[in-house]
Amino acid sequence: MVSGVIILIAAIFILSGVKILNEYQRAVVFRLGRLMRYRGPGIIYVIPFIERMVRIDLRTVVLDVSPQDVITKDNVTVKVSAVLYFRVSDPSRAVTEVANYLFATMQLAQTTLRSVGGQAELDELLSQRDKVNARIQSIVDAHTEPWGIKVILVELKNIDLPQDMQRAIAAQAEAERERRAKVIAAEGEFQAAQRLSEAAEIMGKSPITLQLRYLQTLAEIATEHNSTTVFPLPIDLLEPFRKFASGGDKPK
Repeated sequence: MVSGVIILIAAIFILSGVKILNEYQRAVVFRLGRLMRYRGPGIIYVIPFIERMVRIDLRTVVLDVSPQDVITKDNVTVKVSAVLYFRVSDPSRAVTEVANYLFATMQLAQTTLRSVGGQAELDELLSQRDKVNARIQSIVDAHTEPWGIKVILVELKNIDLPQDMQRAIAAQAEAERERRAKVIAAEGEFQAAQRLSEAAEIMGKSPITLQLRYLQTLAEIATEHNSTTVFPLPIDLLEPFRKFASGGDKPK
């Protein structure tokens, strides 16, 4: 009976060291306090009371960086938030080089966001987000690399502007739209005047062209629903009759 209990306890003791790790997990093992090579995935064995295991998740972590008060280079105060994507590239260093890599990465991302935002002007934050994202990613990745952390992507999430600054930007955008509309209208008038000048020059060289255009205009007026149409008669059309009245040849 006693031997059976001893065997049962020994079996439980031995089986307690069997661990199962998923494909995305690794086990950082310490043997009597000394770091061993990480193990997994699958079934691994950790010697009870001799070895200690720390599970590390290798999947990409999405870290929401809370809004930070940023004073831009042109002295505008804004609130900027971001999203940080990173993963553990070296499980052993993630455990031994930093006490809590999640907390450390979060704090580093917040301070870097404030620092980079303070070095940029407001227009750059609004219109050149890709450049700001790349700079933040480069800085955070360089500082977390010794911890066994790889920063994959950084994206600015929201940029909250003060109300007076929003109104100023809206007024600036409206003025820009009006300027573009006036430039387009002026360009259209210039092109129209240029074409009319060219047409007048052509008609001046060929008087018959002007008469044909006049007759075409009369035809267009006749198509309208007007009961009476009054139009001037060109003197050139009456020239043959004037010569006949003065004793010349009959008009042909």
